[in-house]
Amino acid sequence: MQQLLAPVHAFLRCETPQTWIDMARASPSLDELLIDHCNCELKAAQTAMFLLRRYALDKDSGQSLLAWAKPYEEFVYHKDRDIEQFLARDVKKNELVANLQPNQHFAFAQDLIPPLIRLIKEEFHHFEQVLELMHARHIPYRNIRAGRYAKGMMSHVTTHEKDILRDKLIVGAYIEARSCERFAKLAPYLDAELSKFYVSLLRSEARHFEDYLKLAQLVSTEDITERVAYFGEREAELIMAPDDEFHFHSGQPLVPSGNINSGLNHIQV
Repeated sequence: MQQLLAPVHAFLRCETPQTWIDMARASPSLDELLIDHCNCELKAAQTAMFLLRRYALDKDSGQSLLAWAKPYEEFVYHKDRDIEQFLARDVKKNELVANLQPNQHFAFAQDLIPPLIRLIKEEFHHFEQVLELMHARHIPYRNIRAGRYAKGMMSHVTTHEKDILRDKLIVGAYIEARSCERFAKLAPYLDAELSKFYVSLLRSEARHFEDYLKLAQLVSTEDITERVAYFGEREAELIMAPDDEFHFHSGQPLVPSGNINSGLNHIQV
């Protein structure tokens, strides 16, 4: 595992603080963490889908992606959701079977499609896995307001059109790397089932961060080293700064364990 995590640790500018680990491992924080983690998996898939639709796919292929995501989004957004019905559905009928066509006006379309489609498939699968764990533990799914982390990272994306995609891919790399680091750091403190599950996610999350980083360099006309370092500093600031809400990607907790912010009742994907 250490060999797998070495590139992640080298990439990130700081480790998750122990205060966050202590908060995350305690009940009811752990229940909140699983709910937020579940939503993070869907957000990751939606982010990759947005990038594909915005840059890499033609219009019809973009619509095929939306149809692929529809059952997941309906489950999240509908108040009358049925978790057992969702988990029992025939997943094969919801697989992406369309022959995706690249956007002919974007030079790197063919390079983005395979890794991002693979990422989406894996994130959808992880969403279902977390949902199954929650259901087995009698943790009801509910909507949670998004934390400041992703919004904070995206606020530093350039406004120059030619470099927006580069920056968004770098942000994606940091989000995936931080997820990987937190899975590994939290796993030793969890029960056997949850620990095994989090360890099982490490390989795909590590690959996701590397895929995003490679694509960021590919679409850039310049070396991205300085830009990566810039976002690394911003990411570390968000992780180490005091945070009055508890989320999977939140900073240093301000509230004591067991006193979760009462505002966690709306989702913002």
